[in-house]
Amino acid sequence: MKLLIVSGLSGSGKSIVLDTLEDCGYYCIDNLPITLLPRFASQVMPADPLTYAKTAIGIDARNRSKSLLCFSEILSTIRSQGVDCEIIFLQAEEDILLKRYSETRRKHPLTNSQIALKEALEIEKEMLKTVLNHANIVMDTSRTAVQQLRALIKSHLEKDDKQHLSLQFQSFGFKHGVPLDVDFMFDVRCLPNPYWDATLRCFTGKDRQVIDFLNKSEDAQNLFQDIRLFLEKWVEQFDTDNRSYLTIGIGCTGGQHRSVYIVEMLVKHFSKGDLNVITRHRELR
Repeated sequence: MKLLIVSGLSGSGKSIVLDTLEDCGYYCIDNLPITLLPRFASQVMPADPLTYAKTAIGIDARNRSKSLLCFSEILSTIRSQGVDCEIIFLQAEEDILLKRYSETRRKHPLTNSQIALKEALEIEKEMLKTVLNHANIVMDTSRTAVQQLRALIKSHLEKDDKQHLSLQFQSFGFKHGVPLDVDFMFDVRCLPNPYWDATLRCFTGKDRQVIDFLNKSEDAQNLFQDIRLFLEKWVEQFDTDNRSYLTIGIGCTGGQHRSVYIVEMLVKHFSKGDLNVITRHRELR
């Protein structure tokens, strides 16, 4: 049996993830009291394995803080019962969350006459810290559209049946903010920038014109090889340690040319092995 726990900050996209999982055949429950998780895993799921073979449960700050403090013990209990349990944690930058609440005019579950929205977000981060520390997958949805988030979840599910580590390569632009969900981050702004060539500006790192330009750069080739060698050495250690998901961020200024080019090169290389490789170009639409 497979149990996915979906958690994260309010406004970061948990409902979208649960809806996507339901579309993919998961039995979804939103905001189950965390203290009921062990009983659900040991009694409810085995009683009807056909219905609950793939289950997703939303856990958020609506649970009491004392219950969330016990999350580590609860998770250990569930796994000791033989349930394959994985945690997806969603987060976003504070300014983005404030904007989303302003646009939707929804009430944060922790706000009241004494607690303003900004303070509620800080309290929520602290409450969910234990869950975040146990997360298998952390996703930053600050600049992720709804359809992109759905696609990322589906990509993960498609890879989920395989035994090897899932390796996500993500390109991004530093001027749009640093992603919160990467395990390793590499800065490639030192490479020649195709943006300053007017004939290349309208293309991206996936287009032949930019590829040819950067293929001629010795620095680009050396940096790619250095990143490749580093990952070949250390990704294997994460795979051996039963890590299920690893995100590699490659950043340039705007996230259009150099970072996209290096990500595409890395994806092409690592896709030849046994790893489950996922590609995400954050700034490309």
